[in-house]
Amino acid sequence: MNKYFYFGEQVDGYNVRVINEREARASAAIIFLFAFTGFMFVALRANFFWTELFAFTFLLEFFIRVLINPKYAPYMIIARLIVGNQKPEYVGAPQKRFAWAIGLILGMAMVYLIVTNDMSSSRVATCLLCIVFLYLEAAFGICVGCKMYEFFTKNKAQNCPGGVCEMKTPKDDIQKVSIGQILIATVFLTTIYLSQPYVEDRVYAMELSFEELEAMDDFNNDDEEENDQ
Repeated sequence: MNKYFYFGEQVDGYNVRVINEREARASAAIIFLFAFTGFMFVALRANFFWTELFAFTFLLEFFIRVLINPKYAPYMIIARLIVGNQKPEYVGAPQKRFAWAIGLILGMAMVYLIVTNDMSSSRVATCLLCIVFLYLEAAFGICVGCKMYEFFTKNKAQNCPGGVCEMKTPKDDIQKVSIGQILIATVFLTTIYLSQPYVEDRVYAMELSFEELEAMDDFNNDDEEENDQ
């Protein structure tokens, strides 16, 4: 039984079982893409099929990860196929299991809201929370659940992604951010924010143009039908 039901791998040189962070982040990116696509279908077409399908696959994925073995979880298998040629980056399994247990709870909540046909804001909020957590892990290697692990269990996480658990101050020169860099980033973000009215005007003008083209097409089609008659 223990041959198949366990969490994390035993690797020489590590005091705790570990998970390959590259696989974890790759799987988070795959799930995020699925979730975001489904959310766009809801926002643009009011089509809930893909978000509901995502919720069921999400629940299945984290059920297998937490209660059986991450190596048999479908998204993790796909991720391993993608990043299999990259050198593993091992992170502590205890905090990952805690984080993925939170994912399992969120998955159960999403499926429950679907089964009960709950169309309240809770359904959207739960999905958005999953998307945010997935994006943070996939893009920045930030595992929110791992941070919560230390807070709730009072245990020190070991072998964190990017070595943040063991990182000592001061930072290396390549990690430091100068005032000039902060200024560049601030100007960049401010410019994007201030350009919002111009972009909105452009989008509105494009919508009007599309409506005019559609009206012209309808007019031409009516003329053709009259000529045929």
